Amino acid sequence: MNLPTRIAVTLPQISASVLLPSFSPTLRGVPRTGFVSFSRKCTSLRDKFSKKMARSLEENDVGVGDKKGVVLEASEAFADEACEALRAGKLIAVPTDTLYGFACDACSLEAVNRIYEIKGRKHTSPLAICVGDVSDIKRFADTEHLPNGLLESLLPGPVTVVLKRGESSILEKSLNPGLDSIGVRVPDYNFIRVISRRLGSALALTSANLSGQPSSVSIKDFENLWEHCDYVYDGGELPSGRAGSTVVDLTKLGKYKILRPGSAKEETVAIIERHSLVEEATAT
Repeated sequence: MNLPTRIAVTLPQISASVLLPSFSPTLRGVPRTGFVSFSRKCTSLRDKFSKKMARSLEENDVGVGDKKGVVLEASEAFADEACEALRAGKLIAVPTDTLYGFACDACSLEAVNRIYEIKGRKHTSPLAICVGDVSDIKRFADTEHLPNGLLESLLPGPVTVVLKRGESSILEKSLNPGLDSIGVRVPDYNFIRVISRRLGSALALTSANLSGQPSSVSIKDFENLWEHCDYVYDGGELPSGRAGSTVVDLTKLGKYKILRPGSAKEETVAIIERHSLVEEATAT
């Protein structure tokens, strides 16, 4: 007896409306200071979800707990499954406002090492972290030297800010050992921010691809890596291209340095300079 049949026999009284939760749409394209929201609007209908779930169950006739690479909608309705996997030291794949990424609990050394293994990435290449809200950044990095309102103007958005960890950082020393700085993201994408809030910790985050290969803007782009994740969250094809986030070093008082142009360099520089920071001179 396959899994869909077992479910039907075991749970004959459960109606489709119970099995198929409604998806709460999120707004995208809403203007905000500095950037335009890239949050994706969930438009999937229940009948579409039903067909996809039934097909998934038919094709994967194994215990749900034993299955890797389960594809789910990037909807808040499935955030608890993500948090459960993360707390168990597992990996998930998630959409952001730029690219699809692999994420794990930043305080799980085993999970962080697994990301490096899957991507074929050298441990000398640091991982960024993702938090749910701008106000969370000070738990993991030093922000005291920054002008008031700067981070709130840059984030949420397609920007990675590099800051010093600081003495009060609660990050594990095993994450990016030997570095006194950390890249921090607050993506303008509701789903990953909900996960980070519910987890109560930072996520280690990196692009969902093999090291040196093109970045992923849809889950099909990294289908060969699904098996390494407990869940793959589908947010459709992302509209921002493959440039990734703009990376800016804000570790020095009154100065900034663009480390990677990414998808939002011009907007990032304009915001930073409105807050009276000047570009750090390039060493010759």
